[in-house]
Amino acid sequence: MEISCVNKNQKVIVEDAFWTNYKQLVAEQVIPYQWKALNDQLPDTAPSHAIENFRIVAGEAAGEYYGTVFQDSDVAKWLETVAYSLRSFPNPELEEAADEVISLIGRAQADDGYLNTYYMLVEPDHRWTNLRDNHELYCAGHLIEAAVAYYETTGKRAFIEIMENYAELIRRTFGIEDGKLQGYPGHPEIELALLRLFDATGKREHLELAAYFIEQRGQEPHYFDMEKERRHSLGAPPTWNDQNTNFGLGYAYMQAHLPVRQQEEAVGHSVRAVYLYAAMAYLARKTNDAELQAVCDTLWDDVTKRKMYITGGLGSAVDGEAFTDAYDLPNDSMYCETCASVGLVFWAKQMLLLSPDRKYADVLERAIYNGTISGMDLDGKRFFYVNPLEVNAYQAGRKDQEHVKQVRQKWFACACCPPNLARLIASIEDYAYTQTKDTLYTHLYMAGSVETKIGELPIKLTQKHQYPWDARISVTVGDKGQFKLAFRIPGWCENAKASVNVEAVAADDLVNGYLVLERMWEKGDQIELLLPQQVMRVYSNPKIGMNQGQVALQRGPVVYCLEEVDNGKSLAGLRLPRESEITAAFEEEVLNGVVVLETEGLKAADSDVLYQTDSPSLEPVKLRAIPYYAWCNRQAGEMRIWIHEV
Repeated sequence: MEISCVNKNQKVIVEDAFWTNYKQLVAEQVIPYQWKALNDQLPDTAPSHAIENFRIVAGEAAGEYYGTVFQDSDVAKWLETVAYSLRSFPNPELEEAADEVISLIGRAQADDGYLNTYYMLVEPDHRWTNLRDNHELYCAGHLIEAAVAYYETTGKRAFIEIMENYAELIRRTFGIEDGKLQGYPGHPEIELALLRLFDATGKREHLELAAYFIEQRGQEPHYFDMEKERRHSLGAPPTWNDQNTNFGLGYAYMQAHLPVRQQEEAVGHSVRAVYLYAAMAYLARKTNDAELQAVCDTLWDDVTKRKMYITGGLGSAVDGEAFTDAYDLPNDSMYCETCASVGLVFWAKQMLLLSPDRKYADVLERAIYNGTISGMDLDGKRFFYVNPLEVNAYQAGRKDQEHVKQVRQKWFACACCPPNLARLIASIEDYAYTQTKDTLYTHLYMAGSVETKIGELPIKLTQKHQYPWDARISVTVGDKGQFKLAFRIPGWCENAKASVNVEAVAADDLVNGYLVLERMWEKGDQIELLLPQQVMRVYSNPKIGMNQGQVALQRGPVVYCLEEVDNGKSLAGLRLPRESEITAAFEEEVLNGVVVLETEGLKAADSDVLYQTDSPSLEPVKLRAIPYYAWCNRQAGEMRIWIHEV
């Protein structure tokens, strides 16, 4: 099976066993499943009504609006996923279905270009009166991103023209000029979308509008204060948020507490944050803005060095789905929304495009192999919104942890995560490579090939391997010429080895974490990389109180967990001796084929005594760990990443 991706710079063909399986799953299972969800055809699930809302607006159905205020975005992300999937798996019937949805969206669009089914059906006289809460610009952004993706894949202009008309209305509505609203979205998204629209069309007004929304954020006098007064004067209905702004987090919840150039710490809703930071990095690259790039780096360090889970999960509090203090990373009450890890991947890519550096690619890899794909089961039909690092027998009875589900759900009333993950997987090849004017960078090891140009010089590389389970990487050069190739040596890897045409080359002389090879390449030249994948014991910073005395297991980019199905109940009673040797073996029949870890451990004996003066007796047991992303695919039960070490 070959999976291809074409964009302005690169053609990538994916033959990677791991990602081919996931991409095929999205094409054959997830897209049809989510189409049924959008059309309320899934039994025993929360209805969506998202397609029906557009039909009602277009005058082709009767009824009332149903769903969250951002229900339109679910349709947009489905269309974006379809666009990426079509470039890999051409499907005339699916393309026709997408064309019909796009035509419906066009018929629903107002004469002036406006397009938001909630406001068109529920509050037609109150457009742009609640940017803080009601996601008008967020929905517009997702529709724009879908339109760009569909245009780039199919060459069809209908969707992008619909959204350019909407973007023009937004440009006429917002800005610092007299007569315009000086607002910006409560939930960042349109900023990224407008920058993508600029790349697709070359029209500078889209870049300038994105810059406006980014730079206006957090300026004084605060727009959301003025908006609230204006909303009340117009007779718009009050909201719960008027009394208790953003779960008590104030405007920090939406990263609007300060102008973006003054922000030094990641605060508030984690998804909103990483969407904003990704757009800031994108803008910094497009405008060569060194100051804005430095702000992005400061925020990157705060997130990845102080507020990120070992899985690449973000958001340690359910209230506000938010970042909290540095090193506050509880495992059983956290949030770790799937969308947050997906957004982290978006941000990492933009940082890599700004400045190729292993610190960004290592996080990108951590997120895609752990915190993102954990949000979907292995058959593509059940999903996690929240991705816990620990599931125990007590969570179901705790109201403060009822957001933590012990099994994946068929769908959600707030269904942002499933289509967000689907669009990431469908386009995963877009994250493997970037290039500068003289160098092709390989960030992710993905079997298959890439074709591109450095200047006018054509380059083709072909990778063969069984990553992430086996990191013996073979790369074949397909074109003759003088150019640089840069290969990431992951931060988890020790004692990497490399050779060119069987001749060893130093693999420890790195540039920002990359092995850079420059020579006059000949067609057929062979590069070999050996990235040893020892099982690592990972320890937390001492400030992360819950993890003290505990250890997590990681092999290559994959973080492991222990499940009740393998290790019995009461996982908190397990102990891993420091001297225990941990073996790793690929088991083809387990969880679609994974490397499983096994070792000798101990378990505290069961007792009815609540407290005692003697340490609990320990009994020898076999410990078995599987990749975290695949947990809860066999049967429900306890799960934990961190295990006590003795």
